[in-house]
Amino acid sequence: MSRIRIGVLGVAVAALCLVAASCGGSNNSSSTTAPTTTDNGANGNVSGSVSITGVWTGPEQKSFQAVIDGFKAKNPKVTVKYQATGDNTPTVLSTAVSGGNPPDLAAVSQPGLVKDFQKKGALKPLDFAKSVVSANYPPDFIKLGTINGKFYGLIFKGANKSTVWYNVHAFTDAGVDAPNTWDELLTAAKTLKASGTPAFSIGGGDGWTLTDLFENIYLRQAGGAKYDQLTNHTIPWTDASVKKALTTMAQVTGDSPNIYGGTGGALQTDFPTSVNNVFQNPPKAAIVMEGDFVPGVATVKAKATTDYNVFGFPSVDGSDPAVVGGGDTVMMFKDTPASEAFVKYLATPEASAIWAKRGGFSSPNKNMDTSVYPDAITKETASALANAQTFRFDMSDLEPAAFGGTVGQGEFKIFQDFLKNKDVNAAAAALEKSAAAAFKNG
Repeated sequence: MSRIRIGVLGVAVAALCLVAASCGGSNNSSSTTAPTTTDNGANGNVSGSVSITGVWTGPEQKSFQAVIDGFKAKNPKVTVKYQATGDNTPTVLSTAVSGGNPPDLAAVSQPGLVKDFQKKGALKPLDFAKSVVSANYPPDFIKLGTINGKFYGLIFKGANKSTVWYNVHAFTDAGVDAPNTWDELLTAAKTLKASGTPAFSIGGGDGWTLTDLFENIYLRQAGGAKYDQLTNHTIPWTDASVKKALTTMAQVTGDSPNIYGGTGGALQTDFPTSVNNVFQNPPKAAIVMEGDFVPGVATVKAKATTDYNVFGFPSVDGSDPAVVGGGDTVMMFKDTPASEAFVKYLATPEASAIWAKRGGFSSPNKNMDTSVYPDAITKETASALANAQTFRFDMSDLEPAAFGGTVGQGEFKIFQDFLKNKDVNAAAAALEKSAAAAFKNG
């Protein structure tokens, strides 16, 4: 859930320029021709040590340790040491790389950071694991980790940001069902309002929630190819496809009477509050559109399926199922038999299932048994992630931070302005001006 770690992007860009003393890491020597282990990391004859630095802290760290324990049960001669660095991971890794002593492996929340380290020549490709990854991962996830024809990043932990959460009582009282299409969503919104509950709760105080809404609409309306072009700024933000998506977006964000607090109130509402507005009973609003991590930020008492439930982001203009998501990517700095075995193990359904059983985890691994998920809602949202016909990573996470990931400027600020003034042409022009500057300087 990269947006919970929202401050990292700006740090990542600056951190890559650091030149400092070394910190942490393995004493293993680097090799680009290390022997290949078995395809599932189950060769008990592999020995050595693996050092890993990553974003997973607290409960996530404990769950990842359970995965490590599963690996060690198959590879008792390998020692695995994990260093949890949370939001400081980009800085810690950049300092370690500059000092010449990076860890063997790292887990990060931004694919852009993988690209940055690859450009610096700091990463080793994961092509040794290509067979097990190809057998277990959808093509779009493999494509995301591929740079110049070589595979560098394995998305081990995913996030489905194409989910819509609703208050069950509000829907029941209004007599509406979970919509499958955008038009059905707009019709349901009108019915909800007529029943006495505003349809939408929008956390516009956090600009990233608005970028997520735009990205879901754009992927469905414009398609994956256009999404990639806009992400890389090979088409301008003044393109007709962008204006069309903004117009569609305004059907929700511009309907001030059907937003709790109106658009003015939405601009003062942060993400957790937008969730509480929907999850509480009685609800202040019926619908909040955000990722599969929504229940984890609620501070009001609510029971899954009884008080709240979820449906997939609706089809727009007849679009096929698609998922905008996030995820944590594993990359390699030092290629050793032990680290190769661990990467291959992470790519197996078995490794994902260990964390999935514990909760707080969505696996992109299409062959993992979804019955291991602890509840029906997680099973539904995670299965949609792994089985998506089209998957694209959060666009703003892939763009230069000055445009896609900085509070008070770029996309965050411009989409907040759009929430307020509803001016499609002005928003498109401002987005293009900001994007052009960021890509030129980035």
